[in-house]
Amino acid sequence: MNSENRGSKSVWKEIREWTVSLGIAVVVALLFQNYVYAQSEVQNVSMQNTLVAGQRLIEDKWSYHFHEPRHGDIVIISGPESELRLIKRVVGLPGDVIDIREGEVYLNDEKIEEQYVKGQTNAGSVAVPYTVEEGQLFVMGDNREHSMDSRSIGTIARSSIEGKAVLRIWPLPKFGTLSNE
Repeated sequence: MNSENRGSKSVWKEIREWTVSLGIAVVVALLFQNYVYAQSEVQNVSMQNTLVAGQRLIEDKWSYHFHEPRHGDIVIISGPESELRLIKRVVGLPGDVIDIREGEVYLNDEKIEEQYVKGQTNAGSVAVPYTVEEGQLFVMGDNREHSMDSRSIGTIARSSIEGKAVLRIWPLPKFGTLSNE
């Protein structure tokens, strides 16, 4: 075998190895984004002042396989309740009683301290007090006067929760974790 033939085989072997490696890397990255962490963009004003349109978030799609959503979690919703993907805050879990009195939210007869809320909270079309059913979540936007949430579209099925917003990555001056308070 001449040296030119050996060189040609070595180049093709190198190209094949790089192609396989890149293919595996792309598949792993896609699986990671679909099932573990993903990037999401805030599209509307319903979570102001906590989140504003144009901000980019990292969404944790993994942890809800090990535990249920908690009060105060900011969740990404993608289900039949809305044609749009929604970002809302979990206010009520199954069995909780939600009441809205004089612009304040009560959870199981205790007033919730919500420093993040913008605007007045009204009951909307939901009859309060409201008991959250099994397999459902009661969610609200932080911008209470401009939010399509459980007060207008009803509770959200647990199966419609795509993940939890955990980190703001854009704009850079606002980079950081998202708290439940």
